[in-house]
Amino acid sequence: MKIPFAASILTIAVAAPAQAQVEAGDVLVRARAILVSPTEEAGPVTPTFPGGSVGVSDSVMPEIDFTYMLTDHIGAELILATTKHDIVGRGTLAGIDKLADTWALPPTLTLQYHFAPKGHVRPYVGAGINYTTFYSADASRSLETAIGKTEVNLEDSFGYALQAGVDIDIAPRVFLNFDVKYIDIDTTARLRTGAAINRVDVSLDPVVPSIGIGMRF
Repeated sequence: MKIPFAASILTIAVAAPAQAQVEAGDVLVRARAILVSPTEEAGPVTPTFPGGSVGVSDSVMPEIDFTYMLTDHIGAELILATTKHDIVGRGTLAGIDKLADTWALPPTLTLQYHFAPKGHVRPYVGAGINYTTFYSADASRSLETAIGKTEVNLEDSFGYALQAGVDIDIAPRVFLNFDVKYIDIDTTARLRTGAAINRVDVSLDPVVPSIGIGMRF
């Protein structure tokens, strides 16, 4: 039996998710799970451990972000998350393994270009700035057993951020999101043990892939 043309169109319309039709003035709110994976390069720990260096562990945490659409194609996104990382020994410090841990708070603001704001699948790219502050840094028991009571501090960082992602409709105002960022983060860690201060320069420069769900308001 032939299905009338009008009925076929209705069937397709019901089966397809309604377009979110992102436009100027909309606010997009996303909740995502992120992996912060440093691609770090670190110098020597000087002056006491010139043959030693450090590495920084990955971290998986929740994140929330807000995008305000300035025009149909251009949005401004603020990304908010905090992650905890272990600082591990390398080179002559590898035997100590974990040297310290720290929390990082890296609010990031990007300006995005959305290629297909009226589509079911909406890819975008973005670039912006990042400010990272480190807090609650603690020396490990292993480090303090090796060299004594130690205070750890990391300098804040200001750098750039790049991103690419896509929103995929699953309901009129709800969408899936896949996103990846590269964030320029450089810091100097200081380890104060009594009167001695050791320093190490670290370029963290993490890649941050994420997956989540969003709503349009």
